[in-house]
Amino acid sequence: MAVGARDPGALGRFFDCYFDRVYGLVYRLVGERGAAEDLTQEVFLKVHRAAHQLDPTRDPGPWLTAIAYNACRDFWRSSAYRMRARSGSIEADPALAARLTRGTNDPERDLLAEERRELVLRAIQRLPEPLRIAVVLYEYEGLSHEQIARMTGINHAAARKRYSRALESLGKMLREALG
Repeated sequence: MAVGARDPGALGRFFDCYFDRVYGLVYRLVGERGAAEDLTQEVFLKVHRAAHQLDPTRDPGPWLTAIAYNACRDFWRSSAYRMRARSGSIEADPALAARLTRGTNDPERDLLAEERRELVLRAIQRLPEPLRIAVVLYEYEGLSHEQIARMTGINHAAARKRYSRALESLGKMLREALG
């Protein structure tokens, strides 16, 4: 209720609670640290503006995911993104990607897991946008194919097919990378 009333303390706690999740999603979708930081800031600005619409009885996760996805979609449509994409400056930050998930205290296992995560994240960034969205929203955000279909404006069968194609493409890229 306090978030809906835009209580600064409640908004701060909300930000602290959901920042990592939103930033992780946005970073995985756009693959560029600076853009992810800007878009995450934009997401929380939109949250502040629309806080009165937040239903305190429901999990805000899907609402935040939709806002973050829409912010990324607007970014991809922007001329700034197209210019950076043509210049080849959009690259994943492997060191940051490794910090997006927590490891164990076994350095050797952590190193191997980090290398695998880097390889997978780089492969995800090489997927065409619709396939990348399908994988990130399903695997990292835990959304169902039906939820993804509604969010992206496609039918359920198309969402499942995109996910299937994404996995097939990722498998091929990873097999090639591993030789």
